[in-house]
Amino acid sequence: MPARQAAKGPSSENHSASLVPPRFFWEASVRRAAPQWRRDAIVASPCGALDWLLPDPESDMSLFSAPFDPATDTALVTGAGNGIGRAIAQALVGEGVRTVFADVSAERVSAAIGASERPGHAVPWVGDLARLDACDALLAASHAALGEVTHFVHSASPPRREADHALAVDRRTWQEMHAVNLDAGFHLAREIAKRLIAAKRPGSFLFLTSLHAGTPRNLPHYSTAKAGMAMLVKELAKTFGRHDIRVNALVPGAIAAGGFVADASLARHIPLGRLGEAKDLAPMALAVLSNKLSAYVTGAAFVVDGGLSLTNWFEAPVLE
Repeated sequence: MPARQAAKGPSSENHSASLVPPRFFWEASVRRAAPQWRRDAIVASPCGALDWLLPDPESDMSLFSAPFDPATDTALVTGAGNGIGRAIAQALVGEGVRTVFADVSAERVSAAIGASERPGHAVPWVGDLARLDACDALLAASHAALGEVTHFVHSASPPRREADHALAVDRRTWQEMHAVNLDAGFHLAREIAKRLIAAKRPGSFLFLTSLHAGTPRNLPHYSTAKAGMAMLVKELAKTFGRHDIRVNALVPGAIAAGGFVADASLARHIPLGRLGEAKDLAPMALAVLSNKLSAYVTGAAFVVDGGLSLTNWFEAPVLE
C-alpha cells in the first residue's frame, strides 16, 4: 500500500507540532477552551479509516468548532434562578451567548447571574409564568434586549410535594403546574418561533420533561404536565421543522437541585451510584441546543438519569 502523503501547505514540511486529541470529542466540541486538533499533516490509520476525524481546514467542521456563535446566537432560559435551568443558563453565558435569565425570584436570578462566568452577557427578568400577561412581558423584554431569541429553554416548573397525590392535590396547585409547564411553554415557544420564521432564521428549543411523564409516581399534576410537555415537543418539532427550528426534550433523573431533596439511599438504585447534579445536565443541553452539533436532531428526548430508568424504582407503591 503506498504511503499516505502529507497535506500540502506551509505547515506540511518540517512541522514539529504533534496532534494531541482532546480526551473526548465532547471536550473539543462543547467547551471552546478545549484543545482542538490541527491539520499540520494527515495522520491516520494505515487504511485511512480515521481520516474523517481530522477536520478539513478549508471547511467549517462543526464537531471541532465552538458550538455557538456569540455574534448571532441569543437565548432565553426560564427557571434560570436555580437547579437545572440555572446550570444551563450559566453554561450558555459561558459560551458567550447573550441570555435572559427568567425566574419567579429576583434573589435567585441575581445570584445566578452573579455566579456566571460572564455576567455581562446575562439579562435578568423576574415574573410568574403562570400568568399569560407575564409571558407576554417576558417576550417583550427578551426581544428588546436580544432582538430575536434563537435558543429557548423551558425549565420553569412550580415545586412539587410528595403529598400531592390524586386524592389530595387541590385545584390551584393542579392549574399552576399545568399553566407554567404547558401553557407558558407553548405560548413562549410559539411566539418566539413566529418571529424567527418571519426573520427566516433557524432556532433551537429545549424543554425539560421528566421520567414521571411515563410512569405514575403519585404526583398526577406533575406527571400529566410533563407528559403533555413530552407530546408538545413532538408536535412543535413536526410543525416548526420545515422552518429550520428544532425542538427537543431533556429528561432528567433524580437530580439534587432546584429544591428537590432526595433520600441519599436513592443512590443505591442508580446504576452510576449517585444522585445527579444540575451540572450533569448542562453539557447535554448545550450539545442539543447547538445548531452546529445537532443540526439534524429534532423531536427527540435525551435521558440524563445515571441509569435510573433502567431500574424498577419508579414503580410507585399503591396508596392505602
